[in-house]
Amino acid sequence: MPILPYILDRVTEANSEYGEKLRVYVDSMDSVFHDRAEEFFRRYESFIVSTGRSLDFGIDCFLKLRESMIEENLHFLRTGEYSSKSFAEVNERVYGNPETMQYHMHGLVLAQFLWPDQYERFSFFAGNLASYKQGTHRYLEIGSGHGLYLVEAIRSFGPDVDFEAVDISPSSMDLAQGIAGGARCRFRLMDIFDLPEGTRYDFITMGEVLEHVEQPRELLLRVHALLAPEGAAYITTPANAATRDHIYLFHNVAEIRDILNSAGFTIEREVTQYASNLPQKKAERLKVPLMFGAFVKKA
Repeated sequence: MPILPYILDRVTEANSEYGEKLRVYVDSMDSVFHDRAEEFFRRYESFIVSTGRSLDFGIDCFLKLRESMIEENLHFLRTGEYSSKSFAEVNERVYGNPETMQYHMHGLVLAQFLWPDQYERFSFFAGNLASYKQGTHRYLEIGSGHGLYLVEAIRSFGPDVDFEAVDISPSSMDLAQGIAGGARCRFRLMDIFDLPEGTRYDFITMGEVLEHVEQPRELLLRVHALLAPEGAAYITTPANAATRDHIYLFHNVAEIRDILNSAGFTIEREVTQYASNLPQKKAERLKVPLMFGAFVKKA
């Protein structure tokens, strides 16, 4: 049985209204979306079964993640602030809490194809990556997450590129390695600030990391230093997206563009996608979460 329909059936059993909403979205998508989702979810199922659990575990995590995000969003709408203000606070609430970290990471796996903003940023990445193939010899992914982007980069750039992924979270790295399934990549459990001076990469991917740090410009300056003079990077971050592990609040796309420019980047192409299909002015007024992604180069 195809995996995506199974996931939708299980979500609908748990929450009929939400399940039907997801089904309408999935049914509206093209064959490329369905092929990508099936391949990725099969990778995840293979990994999760190897750990002695089933796909139902991931579905339960996804539903718990959604409930947590609803709570966080209510706090955000009430106060105008994220509930976590520092890395130390997030470390206590999420990274240092195995149960929370587990449902958070595994829930995000399913979100890659069940949440429109998540899929749009990946689709934009996959659709434009080949144009950066020429001149790319070293690839770095910062925050290996769930391995989706890494697998796509290996597919797009081919066998002559050296791939490396860096993450500070053992849980995240284990998940990425498991889903990538033996991908020819060096996984390094470390902070990018600890990479040797003079290290350079031709392409860097950093998806949804800026909002997790207290000083995102400092992180962008480090990425700028790691990027080769003619290199390119794909960087994404959300605005108005409240979760337990988000620290830095971007209020709109203009703030994201400004911080990229201030760190020495120029935007070549970009994509934006709201989490809900609403008119832009209404989405802005309601502070609907917005995903921003951009291919950038050094200015």
